[in-house]
Amino acid sequence: MAGVCGGIAEFLGWQPRSVRVLWLGGTFLTGIAPGVLAYACLALVMPGPDEGAGVFRLEDHRTQ
Repeated sequence: MAGVCGGIAEFLGWQPRSVRVLWLGGTFLTGIAPGVLAYACLALVMPGPDEGAGVFRLEDHRTQ
């Protein structure tokens, strides 16, 4: 909803769907409240797509 999983997926270089599935699974396994609270905190703390542009990109630091 707030783009948290999409931002994490972009940072890690993963598919957004994979991060969403893992997040939902972890949320249900921990009793829902911790996952929802962590998501809300990350939604407030994480920079938006324009705010963090160019600051740190994992692709810039990967070795090939």
